[in-house]
Amino acid sequence: MAGECVPEGRDLKEMGEEELWELINDNRHRISLGVRPCILIPYLRQARVLTEMDEDEIVSCHNLTNRSMRTSYMLDLLRTQGRNGAVALLESLMIHYPTLYTQVTGRKPSTEPSRFSGLIKYSELTEYLIRAVTGMQKELQEARCEANRMSTRCASLESEIRQLIEQEEKSRRLQSENERMRRHLCSLQHEVTKLKDEKCDVYMRYTAAIEEKSAVSMRLHDLNLQVYQLQTELQKTQTENEFQKRRSLRCVSHTATPQLQEEVRSLPCQQVKVEKLDPARQDILAQDLAEAIDSQVELAEHLRCYREENEKLLTEKQGLLDQKECLSLQVQQLTLDCNMHQQKNTVIQNQMRELQAERDQAYLSRDEAQAMIARVLAEKDTLRCQLMEVQERVFSLQTKHSPIEQLETCDDMDWGSPTSSCEDSEFPSRPRLRRMDALNPMSLSPCHPESEDAVISSVRSRNAEPPGPESLRRREEALYADSSLETADTDSLLEDFVFLPDMGSEDKQTPRLSSSNGSSSDSVSRTSPPPFLMRSRQKAIRINGRLLSISLQGEALLSQLAVVGGNKTGVFVHRVTEGSAAHTVGISPGAQIVEVKYEQNQKALRMVLEDSTLEEAMWALGQVRGICHLSLRPRQDDYEALLHQLQSNVTSTGDSFYVRVNMSFPAGPNGTLAVSCNDILHVTNTRPAGTEDSWHASQVHPCQLLDLQSGTVPNYYRAQRLLIRAIEEMSFQKKKSQKFWRAVAQNNKKAVRIVSTGRQGRNPLWVSVEEEKTKSTDAGDTSAAKSCLSLMPYTLVTPHYPPICRPVLLLPSVLGRTLNKKLAGWQGFQLCEPEVLSSSEHAAKLQRSEILEECEQGRNCCYTLQSVVKVMKKGIHCVLPLGLDCVRRLHRAEIFPIIIFIGQSARSARKLRSKLQRHGQSEEQLLVCSRSEEPLLDKLPCLYHSVAPDSWCDQASLLTSLRTIIWEEQKKIVWVEPDLW
Repeated sequence: MAGECVPEGRDLKEMGEEELWELINDNRHRISLGVRPCILIPYLRQARVLTEMDEDEIVSCHNLTNRSMRTSYMLDLLRTQGRNGAVALLESLMIHYPTLYTQVTGRKPSTEPSRFSGLIKYSELTEYLIRAVTGMQKELQEARCEANRMSTRCASLESEIRQLIEQEEKSRRLQSENERMRRHLCSLQHEVTKLKDEKCDVYMRYTAAIEEKSAVSMRLHDLNLQVYQLQTELQKTQTENEFQKRRSLRCVSHTATPQLQEEVRSLPCQQVKVEKLDPARQDILAQDLAEAIDSQVELAEHLRCYREENEKLLTEKQGLLDQKECLSLQVQQLTLDCNMHQQKNTVIQNQMRELQAERDQAYLSRDEAQAMIARVLAEKDTLRCQLMEVQERVFSLQTKHSPIEQLETCDDMDWGSPTSSCEDSEFPSRPRLRRMDALNPMSLSPCHPESEDAVISSVRSRNAEPPGPESLRRREEALYADSSLETADTDSLLEDFVFLPDMGSEDKQTPRLSSSNGSSSDSVSRTSPPPFLMRSRQKAIRINGRLLSISLQGEALLSQLAVVGGNKTGVFVHRVTEGSAAHTVGISPGAQIVEVKYEQNQKALRMVLEDSTLEEAMWALGQVRGICHLSLRPRQDDYEALLHQLQSNVTSTGDSFYVRVNMSFPAGPNGTLAVSCNDILHVTNTRPAGTEDSWHASQVHPCQLLDLQSGTVPNYYRAQRLLIRAIEEMSFQKKKSQKFWRAVAQNNKKAVRIVSTGRQGRNPLWVSVEEEKTKSTDAGDTSAAKSCLSLMPYTLVTPHYPPICRPVLLLPSVLGRTLNKKLAGWQGFQLCEPEVLSSSEHAAKLQRSEILEECEQGRNCCYTLQSVVKVMKKGIHCVLPLGLDCVRRLHRAEIFPIIIFIGQSARSARKLRSKLQRHGQSEEQLLVCSRSEEPLLDKLPCLYHSVAPDSWCDQASLLTSLRTIIWEEQKKIVWVEPDLW
């Protein structure tokens, strides 16, 4: 048997090839099952009985699907090696499988060198044995570690098994307890069912008893009714009897006496009969009453039992209600937790969506930047190639004209000659090729040679490092060597650049260039030397943060692109004509036009369109002639939002601003809006479709920002012409008829309000007026300077919402001093009191513009801003005994007073004669003050309220109307315009 001990046989060295393989084949099955080829292959490879190819076939052959097949295939390969293969196999078994070696050969394994056949050298054998021993030690150590891990794992599994057993015991106990509780619950449910059945029976009996009781009570009621009827009949009979007795006593006749006696005899008989019947009935009623009382006692007993049962049921019901409340509280808590988790999930999802949107925006920005950089690099490479071509042409021309240069150098040695001085003066004034982005116009003067050299080196060099000074000097001398070469270079440069002269340096450089030749191209290039070069084609895009600067040929710019938007949303490019210059430079829809720069009449003009209206933007773009520079900002999301609003008819354009009308317009055809002077309009479209020189506007609710009636009104310049015409007509009518002028003056509605831009010299609504005015002034048009173009038919206004009570200012000031104390005596009003300040305080407040008005000169007694604020903090109106000068100081402090002007006439002044005389004033002083202060009201940057002279009859009615006006004005929006005065 394989497991038995085999006596030690012959030495392997003494056995032949056939004997060895016969020994191996006898134990082939045992070797195939117990040997792993991957362990024996290293030794067999070192013994040179297996090759690398044999090893690959044994290990990775797909036909050998298991270890036994691989081992058998290895034995077949070793059989081809003869005796060496058998010896090497047995030696490898002796090293790695000593037990199997003993079972096969019958010899004990040994690691002595003499026991090996010599197929492997001694040093190699020793090294292999050491490695084998080390590997077996590692395997032994790993096996021990694995055994320790397995033992630990077994211990943990045993502990888990014990825990599971304990849990199983607990679960069994819980199940038994659960079964017991279920049985108990079933028994309780049966008892409750029985109690409910008994309760139903009791209710039924109780109902029957109640019905019996009601029947008994009905029977008792009938008996009582019968007794009452009998008693009534008895009383009636007794009454009749007495009446008959009395009657018989009064009028008894001898003839009626026998009859009466008979009746008297019959009455006792009837009475006896009645008395015989009454005790029987009384006994019956008494018996019925006793029975009813007994049944009532029984019913009371049943009722008491029912009440006890009802109390028990109420107690059980209370317990169930308590359980229900606990469960409802738990449900509410779970609902709150669920809502909280839902809110958290919603917030997280929103944040994720925002992050995704930001990520997409960042990707888009990165792609745009990469595209811009690619375009910049492409254009830079193109410019470098063009510059290299120009450089090669210059060098070729330099080579051709070098003999002529030497001859001219020899002939012109006289430095004091006029010709040499003229030629020397021409060289530094020659226009040089410079990069548009890197050019500084201040560096064009002849006193900056270093900057010029740096510019030339940056253009002409293709290397990363700039050339040296010597190379630049040689190139400069070669460039300015000959006038014909200069002409050729200038002509070649004119193909790519447009020369624009500098008005400032023209006077200085023209005398030097008077000796130019007669050719037209030379005269252009010599008589007007350019201070800088502007490209006649598109320039590379410069990225300044999120602003893109693009240069293009801007002739008929509005035909190249279409714009939408306005001052609220910004002006965006809407469409770009294919094949146009704007399309060539890469302008696409969705870009906001921020700024436009262009040249006009040898002057650089700049138009900022970031907050301009659509009408302004189209006017500015229509003024562009020649090369222009557009500053664009990519805002695709805002552009798409604007398009969505336009398509859904939410808005017609991107314009939205508020203006104060300074003249009256009558209603007209085609939806023209009728407005009056000092009305507030909300302009929503400065370029409405189908109309020219018109705006689309709406009247504004006085107390809310709501649009009311809408229509068209004249735009700024048509309204300005209408205003000038109205003023001319009014002045003509004044000269023609003084009566007509007085009628106009007495009209409640003001015709015009004269507002101009005289002090600041510009129009805050339209920047183009400033440009036109500048041009007309430069041209020397004195008539334009004296015209009324500065008159403003509209002024911009902004809304303000005062949160507290506004101060009150009554005008004229003469009448205001009379009414202020009366008004301050009412509830909700208080008069502003002056303050006495020291000299230092007075100087400090005067410097901070906190003094509204001086009371007395020399005493530092004045009305201050703090006194007004102190009264306003109380939540009441502060009555200001001041003049119109305090209004602007209050506006600077964000305080907007209610200004009420009480119109005066001779008739209304007579009504206040006694009041004025008490304060030392006269009617003439009141009228003079009213006429002087009324024109100043138009110069205020806010609206005011006028009271007609014939709207009140005495002081009491005037104060009542003033209080109503103040209450109405407090609710209104305060519209404030920029202070143009």
